[in-house]
Amino acid sequence: MKILFIGDIVGKIGRMTVKALLPTLVDRYKIDVVIANGENAAGGFGITEKTASEIFGYGIHVITSGNHVWDKKESIPYIAKENRILRPVNYPPGVPGYGSVIHTLPHGVKLAIINISGRVFMSNMDCPFRVGKVEIEKLRDVTKITIVDFHAEATSEKIAFGYFMDGKVSAVIGTHTHVQTADEKILPGGTAYITDVGMTGPAVSVIGIETEQIIERFLLQIPRKFETAKGEGILSAVVIEIDEKTGKSTAIQRLQLTHP
Repeated sequence: MKILFIGDIVGKIGRMTVKALLPTLVDRYKIDVVIANGENAAGGFGITEKTASEIFGYGIHVITSGNHVWDKKESIPYIAKENRILRPVNYPPGVPGYGSVIHTLPHGVKLAIINISGRVFMSNMDCPFRVGKVEIEKLRDVTKITIVDFHAEATSEKIAFGYFMDGKVSAVIGTHTHVQTADEKILPGGTAYITDVGMTGPAVSVIGIETEQIIERFLLQIPRKFETAKGEGILSAVVIEIDEKTGKSTAIQRLQLTHP
């Protein structure tokens, strides 16, 4: 089985980049399932029913998220009922939506996708290690193949989480920082890992935002409304190859492509 995991989609440039490049990637790498983090797909902050439907229409099977999932308040009822959009599983009990989902391929093989948030430099959430372990144990009754989007800031927390999950899940894919790291690997227990898969959005930007706006903020320290950058797009992703019988990963390849 081959999984394509696309890094945080940012705004219209990110969506158009996915639309342009995804068909070729699916064909070239013989992809079975496409997962993408889409928490910034609507104008660079949050996700709406309209943008989610657009992304699903391009061939993405499951959308994960993180701390920006609630930025568009009008989308909360949609997220509450659409199980293909995940919010972190370690939100407190009673929060709308789904933290994990089982996706079934046409030939009947099932895989689990879990969304988990880190806590270091992030919102105060339930422990991702403890909650993640409980969720994975529940899902293992259904499938051995599990992909985790670990949405976190600190590299130390991400690396620790990867080793904590090694051998328990097929892959731990880091998201949130929008900066792709060069540490993709197969951990000793057979778990594919990367600290951050990166961003799919404006190539000339500061994590998706107009560069001058961010520089001004650093220089003047005055809050202002940020806007997503324009111009060339970049798609950041990883391709993961998994043994369907064991649920262990055999390869992970980092991708970064541009689109005019």
